[in-house]
Amino acid sequence: MLVKTYCAAVMGLEAITVTIETSMARGRELHLTGLADTSVKESYDRIKAAILNNGFQMPIADITINLSPADIRKEGSGYDLPLAIGILAADNKIDNTRLSQYMMVGEIGLDGKLQPIRGALPISIRARAEKFKGLIVPIQNIREAAVVNNLDVYGMESLMDVITFLNGYGSYEPTRIDTRKEFYEHQYDYDLDFSDVRGQESVKRALEVAAAGGHNLIMIGPPGSGKSMMAKRLPSILPPLTLAESLETTQIHSVAGRLSKETSLISQRPFRAPHHSISQVALSGGGTNPQPGEISLAHNGVLFLDELPEFSRSVLEVLRQPLEDRKITISRAKYSLEYPCSFTFIASMNPCPCGYYGDPTHHCVCTPGQIQRYMNKISGPLLDRIDIHCEIQAVPFAQLSQMKPGEPSAAIRERVIRARKIQEERFKQHKGIYCNAMMTEKMLHEFAEPDTASLDMLRMAMERLKLSARAYSRILKVARTIADLEGSEKVQSHHIAEAIGYRNLDRGDWAERGI
Repeated sequence: MLVKTYCAAVMGLEAITVTIETSMARGRELHLTGLADTSVKESYDRIKAAILNNGFQMPIADITINLSPADIRKEGSGYDLPLAIGILAADNKIDNTRLSQYMMVGEIGLDGKLQPIRGALPISIRARAEKFKGLIVPIQNIREAAVVNNLDVYGMESLMDVITFLNGYGSYEPTRIDTRKEFYEHQYDYDLDFSDVRGQESVKRALEVAAAGGHNLIMIGPPGSGKSMMAKRLPSILPPLTLAESLETTQIHSVAGRLSKETSLISQRPFRAPHHSISQVALSGGGTNPQPGEISLAHNGVLFLDELPEFSRSVLEVLRQPLEDRKITISRAKYSLEYPCSFTFIASMNPCPCGYYGDPTHHCVCTPGQIQRYMNKISGPLLDRIDIHCEIQAVPFAQLSQMKPGEPSAAIRERVIRARKIQEERFKQHKGIYCNAMMTEKMLHEFAEPDTASLDMLRMAMERLKLSARAYSRILKVARTIADLEGSEKVQSHHIAEAIGYRNLDRGDWAERGI
């Protein structure tokens, strides 16, 4: 007897429908075809034990199973459930009249319990696109899968539950989730707030400008000056996620297996802060079983690299193309995938190996050569992609204890949202451009052309401060954002002056003068 069950293979962020054909004839062998990897081939032993432990007999027959399309490699344990159902249906243990209506995925334990799988959300989207009536997933994946409307999604705890459901017994209801209500309820539930930050007004201003224009930023300062503390609070002043951005972000985390069973849609912008020992593959994505890396997990959010010079040079160079293109293409011998990675890049670093170069309260023990080698760990092309360089000093305890709480994130976020709305209106005719940091050279001449006084100031600054040529367009982009925060239609000289102050590492005398 020949039966067909349906599941899906996740490739990148998309799912592809896989048809599992199961046929039985006389004999006692198993034939598994369709480019299945070792994990899929091993599933037969798990399925056999689960069937026996749930009161069924394993059929004594020649079983041929084909996974179609045969040119796509099938990896992972998510094929367990449709394989088991196909074997039982071919042995007349399950009514096969309903099999064509449902897509199903899930790993099966030896006791028949279903275990969660990765990529339930893109699989659910594919099931709806293929006009299936419903999707059967492990109960742990139900919330992310049920985000998709116009599809009946059933969360099952065991193989026996699925058998009972397909045979038409028991009362099983599809899960319904009010995604809009849940999404908007938790948009502003931030644990960290800028009101906790005392002092450091210039740094908070730089972070506000970065948030308003989507600019990348690097903070340079001694240990204990609050670099990490402020970076972690940046998501709280960014504009809230839209539903479309949330769905795309949730899809990435679903494929990576990073969603908890309580999560349906990610409602806050992600903040990723990998350790400096991270590998190239972990940062960019890929691997034997392709997975999104940290830069894709930070999509629509913030990627924070603390102690930037401690990262290996090869890892840092991986960032160059994604920062420019806002997507990463991973090409290997067996596959080529593309992951989105539009994020705000925030980095922090000490000014020297000991951390106290230029600090008025500590003596630096580093030689000029050591400081220069330390700074040279960050390449010019990577630094070129960072719009704002912000110097920071530690606040003395005597002042810290006397200062009032800082401005709350909600107040800063209101200004940021206002500036972003101005940019949305400005770039509505330009596809794929939604913030000032993404402007092209042509758009700079159209939207950020400085007046004569501003141009003279910029020319003077580049000559006196020995600014590099790459600083010119960065200054104009940041100045345009500062003007938007002020509500000014034109870029004026004081906007240019503030933007020039954010290019400290471009100054030719930076290493000699200290902070």
